[in-house]
Amino acid sequence: MSFKRMIHAVDTHSGEPMRVITGGVPHIPGDSVYEQMRWLEQHDDGLRKLMLREPRGFPPLCCNLVVPPKHPDADAGFIIMEQVEYPVMSGGNTISVATVLLETGMLPMQEPVTEITLESPAGLIGVRARCENGRVTAATFTNVPAFAAYLDAVIEVPELGKVTVDVAWGGMFYVIADLEQFPGLELVPDRGKEITRLSTMILGAAQQQLPVSHPDYPGIGITIAQLSGPSTTEGVHRRNAVTLASAPIDLEDPSTWVGGLDRCACGTGTSAKMAVLHAKGLLPLHQPYHHEGITGVVYTGELVGETKIGDFPAVVPEVTGTSWITAYSQYVLQHDDPFPEGFTLGDIWAPQGESDLGLDVDLADIKPV
Repeated sequence: MSFKRMIHAVDTHSGEPMRVITGGVPHIPGDSVYEQMRWLEQHDDGLRKLMLREPRGFPPLCCNLVVPPKHPDADAGFIIMEQVEYPVMSGGNTISVATVLLETGMLPMQEPVTEITLESPAGLIGVRARCENGRVTAATFTNVPAFAAYLDAVIEVPELGKVTVDVAWGGMFYVIADLEQFPGLELVPDRGKEITRLSTMILGAAQQQLPVSHPDYPGIGITIAQLSGPSTTEGVHRRNAVTLASAPIDLEDPSTWVGGLDRCACGTGTSAKMAVLHAKGLLPLHQPYHHEGITGVVYTGELVGETKIGDFPAVVPEVTGTSWITAYSQYVLQHDDPFPEGFTLGDIWAPQGESDLGLDVDLADIKPV
């Protein structure tokens, strides 16, 4: 039997489900992982859709593609794929990729600590993995510099009115709103629909009203929202709920005000939150910051240095977390599969701007046997 595509992958979770493709994708042109990401986006975006949409995917799923490194100092490269974008950096995905590379033997493991360098589209990411009995029990990565773009900005949000937000880069641009502005709302799993609706409304408004630009990655805007609230877990500083949109947001169309909650504590979101706190004088360097996701997964962050990104004062975050392997899989696409890029339905997905599923089938082939 032959297949149009056969993808080898390792499924993981850090709360959030994160898939790591380890084989089955041909050579991708480009002199850097960033260039390879852009090529994939422009010439083979069907791979992202195939792996993240139904029947192989679902709204909160993320996917990573392991590629040979282009930088001489890197041990491996990886490209991150999410439902509406190719982020240049993701913390939870970095932890999962490092875990897969070491636990599968793709890179050699050295107990008790293995140090590797990964090339993300954002650049080189150093990782220190704590290893025991063939497992990665925790991984600490040094993130790209993080900075605050807006502090205490006031935006107008449909149905909510004025909302005060911060905007920060932690590898992606986050709009961050404190939960205390929304009395009665709690950051707990059972309130997920309310959280994602409110968060996508804030995200859509911030995208319209708060322009941003990263000096090194032009064209990247605010793509993700974070609600920040108190935690009842001893030793944890804050709890977050991060919403990933599953389609472009239209503030005139409430059916687009949906998304998927990040099930982990969010590494780039933790970095962005720490950058905001540091800019406000609330988090000094070298002080651990324990950040809890909506499932109760905790990442520990720490600011280890200061720098500048363009005109922005910036900080260098480190984030520690754990990922667990859940499956070793082969995903295939048959030549006559009518959904070569998967599909979405409006019952659990935001509208994709498609009038139909793109079904490509010859009715003459559908006849009794």
